[in-house]
Amino acid sequence: MGSAYQFHSWRVFVVVCALPCVSAVVALTFMPESPRFYLEVGKHDEAWMVLKQIHDTNMRARGEPERVFTVNRIKIPKHQDDLVEMQTESTNPVLKVLLKVPSELKGIWTTFLKCFNPPVKDNTIKLAAVWFTLSFGYYGLSVWFPDVIKHLQADEYASRVKIHNNERIEDITFNFTLENQIHRNGLFLNDRFIAMKFKAVTFIDSSFINCYFEDVSSVGSSFKNCTFVDSFFYNTDIDDSKLIKSRVINSSFHHNKTGCQVTFDDDYSAYWVYFVNFLGTLAVLPGNIVSALLMDKIGRLSMLGGSMVLSGISCFFLWFGTSESMMIFMLCLYNGLSISAWNSLDVITTELYPTDRRGTGFGFCNAMCKLAAVLGNLIFGSLVGITKAIPILLASAVLVGGGLIGLRLPDTRFNVLM
Repeated sequence: MGSAYQFHSWRVFVVVCALPCVSAVVALTFMPESPRFYLEVGKHDEAWMVLKQIHDTNMRARGEPERVFTVNRIKIPKHQDDLVEMQTESTNPVLKVLLKVPSELKGIWTTFLKCFNPPVKDNTIKLAAVWFTLSFGYYGLSVWFPDVIKHLQADEYASRVKIHNNERIEDITFNFTLENQIHRNGLFLNDRFIAMKFKAVTFIDSSFINCYFEDVSSVGSSFKNCTFVDSFFYNTDIDDSKLIKSRVINSSFHHNKTGCQVTFDDDYSAYWVYFVNFLGTLAVLPGNIVSALLMDKIGRLSMLGGSMVLSGISCFFLWFGTSESMMIFMLCLYNGLSISAWNSLDVITTELYPTDRRGTGFGFCNAMCKLAAVLGNLIFGSLVGITKAIPILLASAVLVGGGLIGLRLPDTRFNVLM
């Protein structure tokens, strides 16, 4: 955008990520207020109009537009701080706030305890278990999948390494890229390394005598137990971190490169991790569509339990994944199956709680979800590159167990339809 400002790709990314938030704010302006809120503030007519709008929309969708909306009675929610309001009518604002805070905290705690009172006690425990298991498996595998694929790439890349032993190279100018090589016991005499790149190259027990290095980058490369004699380095990124147990005799470094020198061209696996995550996220789209269309037809419980059990089974088949393509396919399949469980779980959690406990119950289940996500990231992340059996068996068992627990929840579809 002219010479004064450069619109870098990360700024484009930030703008794109902000668009859904802006769209949500715009969409909220067209949403009606909650009828319960209107009732709590004494706006009964507004609450009645919102309920009538919901009723008329649902009846038109069912093909019964002639159905008339009627209300026999409206139960006004009780205010837990009525007594505090009465006691503080004549006090100053600061004292009023100080007296109201304990009442609000007590109300929050009382509402939380109600989630563990009959008849919703069993439902709260079961929902918390389902939220925990689904989140543990989903977020744990989300961390594990890309790194496992990255390890598969690294193993495949390492299998193609070229090894050179006891070589002697004299009076040669290197102005090209050396990649994925190991040089052992090499001797480099009067060689020039100019405008070139070492990419995943390791020099072991090698000697560089009277060599010249200019404009050199060494991505993923190192010099182990090497010796540099009468050598000159200009505008390179070769520093102490890459000279491992190496000796530098009568050599000098000038104008060394600083900062990160890695690009996507150098480390393609970094780009691949983002691309694999994009494919996994894209696989969620058909699952969202299917769950939206079939939620009321096959039922919330069938969709929740079936989705979690099938996700656990698909996760188990990762045991047999030995290639990138198969692992990516299983990732997409797993994400496409598990999203139906998330959608149905949101609906079930909302419908199982009465209005006065719905927000608190949903918040508690989400807290269990976040706790499981943290544990999943820590546990699965620590197992990357160590073993494949434990993450697969753990995720499969947790998902199948959570799905079986979910099938024990009461079905809310019939109540909603009535």
